[in-house]
Amino acid sequence: MLLTLTSNEESMKEDRIRQLVDELNSASEAYYNGKSELMTDYEWDARFDELKRLEAETGLVLPESPTQKVSEDNIEGRKEQHEYAALSLAKTKQVGDLVKWAEGRPVWVSWKLDGLTLVATYDNGSLTKLVTRGNGHVGTNITHLAKAIAGIPQTIKAKGHTVIRGEAIISYDNFERFLLESGEDYANPRNLASGSLTLKDMEEVKRRHIEWIPFTLVARSDAPKRGSSQPSLWSGSLFDDEPVAVSDSWGERMAWLDDQGFNTVERERIDNPTIDNMQQAIDRFTLRVTNRGNGKDSGFAYPVDGLVVCYDDTAYAQTGSITGHHATRAGLAYKWQDEAAETELVEIEWSCAASTISPVAIFRPVELEGTTVKRASLCNISECERLGIGSKGTKLSVIKANKIIPKVIKVTETIGKLEIPEQCPVCHHPTEVVESEASGTRTLHCTNHDCPAKQLRKYARFVSKEGMNIDGMSEQTLSRFINLGWISEYADIYRLRSHIADIVTLGGFGEKSATNIIRAIEKARKVDAQQLLYALNIPLAGTDVCKKLLSAYDIPQLIATAHGNPQPDVFAHIDGIGPEKSASIVKWFSNMRNLQMVEQLLAEVEIVYKEPQQSGGRCDGLTFVITGDVHHFNNRNHLKAYIESQGGKVTGSVSKNTSFLINNDVTSASSKNKKAHELGITILSEDDFIAQYGGVEE
Repeated sequence: MLLTLTSNEESMKEDRIRQLVDELNSASEAYYNGKSELMTDYEWDARFDELKRLEAETGLVLPESPTQKVSEDNIEGRKEQHEYAALSLAKTKQVGDLVKWAEGRPVWVSWKLDGLTLVATYDNGSLTKLVTRGNGHVGTNITHLAKAIAGIPQTIKAKGHTVIRGEAIISYDNFERFLLESGEDYANPRNLASGSLTLKDMEEVKRRHIEWIPFTLVARSDAPKRGSSQPSLWSGSLFDDEPVAVSDSWGERMAWLDDQGFNTVERERIDNPTIDNMQQAIDRFTLRVTNRGNGKDSGFAYPVDGLVVCYDDTAYAQTGSITGHHATRAGLAYKWQDEAAETELVEIEWSCAASTISPVAIFRPVELEGTTVKRASLCNISECERLGIGSKGTKLSVIKANKIIPKVIKVTETIGKLEIPEQCPVCHHPTEVVESEASGTRTLHCTNHDCPAKQLRKYARFVSKEGMNIDGMSEQTLSRFINLGWISEYADIYRLRSHIADIVTLGGFGEKSATNIIRAIEKARKVDAQQLLYALNIPLAGTDVCKKLLSAYDIPQLIATAHGNPQPDVFAHIDGIGPEKSASIVKWFSNMRNLQMVEQLLAEVEIVYKEPQQSGGRCDGLTFVITGDVHHFNNRNHLKAYIESQGGKVTGSVSKNTSFLINNDVTSASSKNKKAHELGITILSEDDFIAQYGGVEE
């Protein structure tokens, strides 16, 4: 007997469809455009599946339904129609579905990278455009940012017309480094990557360390694109009368991209896609993901949200049909089954970091993905309210999203009410709830600008491997010491020995771990100059900038120059610094509080300067000053490195100890030229220098 829906049931289902469409579209818009996440991947997938089921039951499919269109990035700029539609892939969580889809044909398994899809086009060996996926048919032209994204060469060996699709992503390490250096808040690497591509400043985009990893060769012809032909959806010839110099094998196409110098997506071929063979391949990829954060070298460096399976035979793949916004044989995405566990809330811990006080759920320990999990970030007040977080005893369902990050996915029973602290748990100043104008997200903030907890990320950078390299000093440990009032400036870390008896008594510590921390601190008293400069957390001064600064100054010279010079561009002459970074450095060292902090720190440590390796003696005993542009060497640092390799020394200012001033504008009236004339110091052009001391023209 067939069941029929009552009009009331039908109406309720239609209302639910509209609600799901609105929620999913809003979440996708936030996801693809660098905004705060409105729901987890787990929730999105569950609601998407519910929507598909309801659409099938009722026959109601709204035009704006996410089942009918590709999720869209809304990056502003000049719009560009894609030559080949960038459709999304159908998804499954069942290995059996992958095997059935493969039909016994050879397939490839690769990462489903979690970033933004960009399409790069090359003509006659040169990059001609870079376009975001947009809605799959029309994207935004961001060619002006191409040089700021690693992995997109300006030229390739192949001539003709080439179209490549790839993913713009940020590694976990670069994501954490950016948060430490900038103090900004982003939910995850993909969120940062999408937000970065909305920027206009190429240098600022470059600072985010976005990488582009190609995942397919869309099309290639031996001849450049011409005319206004209507291209096929599929890879292949753009023109019927032109041969396509590319194999039908997807694997060979990817190998061709490798030969062109691209860093393509990691992949594995399965010739006989049985259940066992497919499961074994998936397990190998999955192990790489679950190792992330376990200190193992095999952990995958980039965020992923599943795997992609595609046919090796691209000609066969082109014979599929279009269903909704999926091409049925273009590929199939595999999403991991998230292992969920039920548990009970013990307390909400309000964790102070950067500019926000974030709620963390502490719950009864559960086993997930082979590890014990007992805490998960709740991000902000809005997320707590959305989930229905209460007080102790609230029943939770938790997962490890994409096998890595603990997440509370739902509340099955709310007990009591969430209490938002009215005082900062660290400095005890009043708190305030701030609502973002852009996203409406509500976050908790400490009103004390000088709250030590707001500097947690700076302290984490200070002790990091790239900084002072204090082994075993985690962000969580730093947070506890700050909360206890033991650390309020960098030098306090080197005074922790006075608290060793108290450290031993802390939960999670003991005599051995306390001793190990003190030993690591003592070992870090001798520090490389570049690491110390990076550890100071000077805005815009990452590792590269610190290296360039120290190519011209030692630490005392740098401090004296920045503090004693009112000109904000005093360091702009150093290659790769520029006026913006120079102004930031000058401003930081001009702050008396920063200067006092550095003085306190320098009293606790010994600075070590790395001596350049000498390979010759042409400049032995000579001191040079370099100013102005260079034409033969790559840049001034290149010239400096050569002089040092030949036993010479390079300083930043002309003095009686200067042997030669190198300036291609020998007759200029610059201050350095004037000083050289006053002291009787010879001014050499770059050609003069090369003639006497050698270098690139040898």
